[in-house]
Amino acid sequence: MKAAIDPINGACHCGAVRFTARLTDGLRSARRCTCSYCRMRGAIAVSADLDGINITHGSELLTVYQFNTNTAKHYFCSRCGIYTHHQRRSNPKQYGVNVACRSIFKRCRSTTVPAIPQTDFL
Repeated sequence: MKAAIDPINGACHCGAVRFTARLTDGLRSARRCTCSYCRMRGAIAVSADLDGINITHGSELLTVYQFNTNTAKHYFCSRCGIYTHHQRRSNPKQYGVNVACRSIFKRCRSTTVPAIPQTDFL
């Protein structure tokens, strides 16, 4: 039996796309996808059923990217380019939700996935 999970709020970087998501297994579902696209963007995603995401603002600004088998659908904000969620190829009945878009993670730091300060790239 799954524990009741409260919806979480999320948004892209510019805030034009906002959503709520009810995760299927909370943060226990966190994982990195190993497809070529996800490996390049390095996002960590958590799981939500297809009816578990509600775009509350800016749905018209979402753009979809598909490749290879065109099964997975990767959604991102057309203004700031941030990936918000994707419909999985491994389980098309689920979305992967970008953990970094979740409002509860704005002040959190990961000890297992270190962040590289942007000044290192200047």
